[in-house]
Amino acid sequence: MKDLDSKTQTELEAAAFRTLVSHLRERTDVQNIDLMNLAGFCRNCLSKWYTAAAKEKGLDLDYEGAREIVYGMPYDEWKAKHQKEASMEQLSAFKDAHKS
Repeated sequence: MKDLDSKTQTELEAAAFRTLVSHLRERTDVQNIDLMNLAGFCRNCLSKWYTAAAKEKGLDLDYEGAREIVYGMPYDEWKAKHQKEASMEQLSAFKDAHKS
């Protein structure tokens, strides 16, 4: 759709982002390490990108505040409720995927 004006494009991108965040909040079974291994980003990456976007707009939003937006709760609470210990296979795949 070449004829999208920038305002509409931004609105569509924002809606897609909100849907992604909502989906990730619901899929607590999907661990961040799995996301990193398969897609190269995770909830924490989204939080960092959110913080950077806020900073570009001159807003004071720290990383923990952005993580609460992405996770839908304080990160420590999400971690206690949903994060599992990474398996040796997950850690090995992460190491292999992030060799530099």
